[in-house]
Amino acid sequence: MESATRFEVGRGRDDEGKQQQRDFFKMPLHYPNYSKADYDSMPEWKLDRLLSEYGLPVVGSVEHKKKFAMGAFLWPH
Repeated sequence: MESATRFEVGRGRDDEGKQQQRDFFKMPLHYPNYSKADYDSMPEWKLDRLLSEYGLPVVGSVEHKKKFAMGAFLWPH
């Protein structure tokens, strides 16, 4: 049993009837529950894993990834 919901993006076949590559957005069933302090101290490998679980880009410096993750997953109170 998968712990993610998959959403298909794009068409299945091109105009000539050939199979196209399909991209999937994977939405894990559980939303990350990390604080700002957790993201600030999180190692790069863990950030990469978290971002890739949600189909988000895993590029840039560690600081860029931390800011991106905080922007994506932290809600203002």
